[in-house]
Amino acid sequence: MLSCRRLLVGVAPRAPPAAHRPLLRRRRMASSEPTRAFQLRLNPLTGDSEWLVVDEAECAPAPTQHSSHPLAATSYLDMLNDAARNRAYRHAIEATVADPTSRVLDIGAGTGLLSMMAARALAAVGGEGRGDVSACESYLPMGKLARRVLRANGMQNQVKVFHKRSDELRVGVDLDSRADILVSEILDSELLGEGLIPTLQHAHDMLLVKNPKTVPYRATTYGVLVESMSLWKMHDLHSNEANADDGVWLTPSRTENILSVKLQQHAMQCNALADEIRLLSEPFKVFEFDFWKRPDSHRETNIEIRETNIEIKATSDGHVHAIISWWVLQLDSTGSVFYSTAPRLVRQSSGVDVPKCANGMKDWCDHWKQCVWFIQGTGAPAMKDQTLSLRASHNQTSISYHLNMCDEGSTVSPKNDHLALLPEKVALYGDKGWRSAMISVIRNAMSERSSPTCIVADDSVFLALVVSSLLPSSKVIAMFPGLRDKGFNYLRAVVDANNLSMDRINVIGKKASSLTMNDLKHKKVNLIAGEPFYHGSEGMLPWQNLRFWNERTLLDPLLSEDALVVPCKGILRFCAMSLPDLWRSRCSLKDVEGFDHLVVNDTLGACGDLPGEQQGPCLPYYVWQCGYSKKLSKVYSLMDFNFSEPIHSCFGETKIEFAHDGICHGFTLWIDWVLDEKNSVVISTGPGKEYTPTIMVLPPSRN
Repeated sequence: MLSCRRLLVGVAPRAPPAAHRPLLRRRRMASSEPTRAFQLRLNPLTGDSEWLVVDEAECAPAPTQHSSHPLAATSYLDMLNDAARNRAYRHAIEATVADPTSRVLDIGAGTGLLSMMAARALAAVGGEGRGDVSACESYLPMGKLARRVLRANGMQNQVKVFHKRSDELRVGVDLDSRADILVSEILDSELLGEGLIPTLQHAHDMLLVKNPKTVPYRATTYGVLVESMSLWKMHDLHSNEANADDGVWLTPSRTENILSVKLQQHAMQCNALADEIRLLSEPFKVFEFDFWKRPDSHRETNIEIRETNIEIKATSDGHVHAIISWWVLQLDSTGSVFYSTAPRLVRQSSGVDVPKCANGMKDWCDHWKQCVWFIQGTGAPAMKDQTLSLRASHNQTSISYHLNMCDEGSTVSPKNDHLALLPEKVALYGDKGWRSAMISVIRNAMSERSSPTCIVADDSVFLALVVSSLLPSSKVIAMFPGLRDKGFNYLRAVVDANNLSMDRINVIGKKASSLTMNDLKHKKVNLIAGEPFYHGSEGMLPWQNLRFWNERTLLDPLLSEDALVVPCKGILRFCAMSLPDLWRSRCSLKDVEGFDHLVVNDTLGACGDLPGEQQGPCLPYYVWQCGYSKKLSKVYSLMDFNFSEPIHSCFGETKIEFAHDGICHGFTLWIDWVLDEKNSVVISTGPGKEYTPTIMVLPPSRN
């Protein structure tokens, strides 16, 4: 029998700022004062940032407040739920710590899991009181959590914790002597993005003995050439605009790369696109990084320090749209313990299989994904057995590629007018249906106004061009709160191709709260429009995307009585979902490789087996990248946001009836944007919309 459940959600648009990509700066105080850190937080409704003081002596957050803790939005919990990762590190550390007098240094200690593994391994070889373990964790809230974990396991006297960057540690001051063994996990999906190379360079120069032992021992990056229409849509905006044939050109022919995805590796769950990807080569080795020796470097800073040319034989005819890459860790010196981030759609040339869960399923994790490097334009044509030449290079923090058949560098626009957007945004701008809906609504909204004054309240360069082109007599004011001068320079570069003039587009470098009638030449605003899209604020929860409503409210004194607002309404919708892979990565912790981690659940935002009615956190995800998913209910509407009214708090409550059997791991919530007053044009951002704004998952309190 199918059951029912009640969902209650309240939205308070004036709530305190939510953390978004916390940035921390440390300040040393006098010896009698506690260490303090300054954490950068972004208010999603205003776009304003503020520095908050985080004090080491500050009490830990109450368990009922964990969902709002900055650490709840990080990937620490997912890493600790990665059984294959934890097991591999344990085996490698136990094999490496063989000398009872070893001095172990853990860089990027997190909760202290690797430090505790090292301390336990030392004790097992009789090293208690002879060797020692030092843990370095620069992020103060995580360092405080590590101390709690150590106390919970009775190991607070076996591991010394330093709230510092590793390059701030000093031998003879912090460390008694150089370390014999380095254990670390400072890896991102690209491998180098968390500063692996400079960290290893400094550690070998200043903190480690000559020829130290390390866990991991080595990392190797691999790649494969692929054809994929889905990946092509994420970067080739020019071709997709040509297919749309609506007369609006974000990428005119003479400067088609003026708006593009950034030339970098983009972390992505490629397994989700497995059915839409064709392999055009066998996997090939790219770079090898040895942790046990100092990485090479030049005197200059952040330059390409290594380059390699790779000859690749095409295995099929097709177009190379992208390079998918991953890495394999060899954790021990003997080559018996490995960990891989390879996607299931490739067979690794190293012969190391993709890690599996205990139940035999392929492991899914959110902390490490694969990386995608887009080949510009329509891609590089390839014929079976043809040899392609790939040049790969890396600097201290990233890896880049250049395929010989695609001269990417020659068509890149000047930096001052070039816009780089996320792949999903580029795909959305190239979507024919989305463009058509936006254009038709703006056309209808302006049809009865001869010389309107229009404000594009967000960072939509698309709407700025559409509004200007549909009515030559209109005056368009583009706010561009995130793009600012970049938006102005971009528009100036593409107006001619769109048969427009910058005389009719005014980019105002002011906040909505500062705009006055003087800025409008004393003309009331007839139309305020938005996608809504705010550059730099991606990855928000649905109700944090109500910044447009807040901006419209601030502009209220400038609007005419019959002013139109596009979109005119937002509808918060949801459905119950089965998300076993995502749930497994976010579920509450107990024992992690023999160490009690119960104390981290409240701070890291764990789900399931929580006390009382305590809920898990609300976190943003692209559901299509969350592994297996299944809808368990129909789609419900929870509350409406009427943008014709000033912003205000809202509340919604509804009863859910499950339509399908399964385990409900959570609810996906999203906003559908109603563009016109007749409710005839609606743009949905719900499940199945790969390129629309982020969807969030609200796990229930119990599995």
